[in-house]
Amino acid sequence: MAVPARSHRIGPDQSHLLVYTFREGVAAGVGHDLELEIAGWSADITVGDDVRVEATVDLATLVVRKGVGGVKPLSDRDRREIAHTARGLLDTDHHPQARFTSTSVTRTDHGGTIVGDLTVRGVTKPFTLDVSSAGPDHNQGTDHYVGGGELSQGEFGIKKYTAFFGALKLADRIRISVDADLSGNGT
Repeated sequence: MAVPARSHRIGPDQSHLLVYTFREGVAAGVGHDLELEIAGWSADITVGDDVRVEATVDLATLVVRKGVGGVKPLSDRDRREIAHTARGLLDTDHHPQARFTSTSVTRTDHGGTIVGDLTVRGVTKPFTLDVSSAGPDHNQGTDHYVGGGELSQGEFGIKKYTAFFGALKLADRIRISVDADLSGNGT
């Protein structure tokens, strides 16, 4: 028996798309591990016998939520400068959007794995998002999910940020995290 398909459209009003960066190098102690949020994005999710996810991300809406570590806390000016630098590294003037389209979904009792194509800076690479139910007792059937996956900036042609003549660097691997609330957004 076919499962009736439900479609959901989500975005920053009810869900969060976060990016985590990590520092390395001999001067890593002066820098910050960062939590960035994308303030402009949308995803269309269809759930039925199959699951389909398509997301569009406005990279120019990246904001710095917090920084961990460093010799001093981030100021508002630091946050603006970091966001400006990140938009430059992402080349948002020429590539303002990132896109994700699922190619396969594997379901488990408490979530699953979404594999798809991620396009950043005009480069498309496979990306895997491990997803779990975030509902009461992590029950299947909830409409709230959390997920995450890692990617290599270099694979997308993103030049790694460095400072202090290379003594402080941004690690190549970054973490993408999604907190998706599908309740109230289905048709």
